[in-house]
Amino acid sequence: MRKYLAQRIARAVLTIFLVVSFTFFLIRLMPGNPIDLYVQEQVTTYGHTYEQALEQARGFFALDVDAPLSVQYAQYLGNLARGNLGQSILSPGTPVSSLIKKFLPWTLFSVGLALMISFTLGVGLGMLMAYRRESWIDHVLTIIATVTTAVPNYLIGILLLVVLGVQTNLINVAAIRGSLSPGVRPGLTLTFLLDALSHAALPITTYVLATAGAWMLSMKSNTLGTLGEDYVGFARARGLPDRRIAIAYVGRNALLPLFTQLTIAIGFVVGGSALIEYIFNYQGIGLVLYESIVRRDYPVMQGVFLVITVSVVLANLLADLLYGRLDPRVDLTAEPV
Repeated sequence: MRKYLAQRIARAVLTIFLVVSFTFFLIRLMPGNPIDLYVQEQVTTYGHTYEQALEQARGFFALDVDAPLSVQYAQYLGNLARGNLGQSILSPGTPVSSLIKKFLPWTLFSVGLALMISFTLGVGLGMLMAYRRESWIDHVLTIIATVTTAVPNYLIGILLLVVLGVQTNLINVAAIRGSLSPGVRPGLTLTFLLDALSHAALPITTYVLATAGAWMLSMKSNTLGTLGEDYVGFARARGLPDRRIAIAYVGRNALLPLFTQLTIAIGFVVGGSALIEYIFNYQGIGLVLYESIVRRDYPVMQGVFLVITVSVVLANLLADLLYGRLDPRVDLTAEPV
């Protein structure tokens, strides 16, 4: 077991290093850089000459875009080894770590809550579809799940914004911008909780509608497969109550294949919110990532991508280690054939 654990940890560290390195070079292959974008804005908007704008940019940004990539890469790895994620290029003096600490909790709150709701809803409705297969409930829920799964989440968000905020005026869009109302301080109070939920309501609804369908279809398929197992027939022959069979035999075993999917989804909580937070102007880490990509803020992009990579890798590592506990049939220490 120790050997297996050491191998998995080493593989996780190597994966993080490779992804971080790939991200470093990839974002520098994007067209334009912070200085180019700043110069273009100064020339087109304020009428400055190219030379004036370039001189201002070089004095304003602590970035040497002319330095060889190998030098920039070595500096980045050195800073990363010391736990230094650098400072935002477009906000000099602002550490990237402080931006992540400030905005990451809001994304974890909205996307994490939505994931719990969609998973619970999907599992329950999926079992209902399996037990009521070929009924009108099964057909209606299958159609809804298929449609919502096929539609991109940002389109669902736009539709909610247009229908609820523009066409019917059921929601005051201006009042729910941001992650918290002015004057409301974070704390363990009912006022803070209700205000945070009101601002996150539309993003959470969008996430739930976009992801619940996949859980429903997966749970239905797994439940149908489990219902055909011999041990379910034996349990019925012994006269066990249907409720106990559904929970202890069918539901438990049908959930096992979804465990890996859930852990992966947890890992992607950080990175799956950029467009949704931009649409609703929700002040989370996804919006920070979106703005850093648009403005080519390299250190912020690298910091957020690092958080995403670490969360995904750790989620997969946790899934590997816990799956053997959940399913005794799996032997983690067995050598591959």
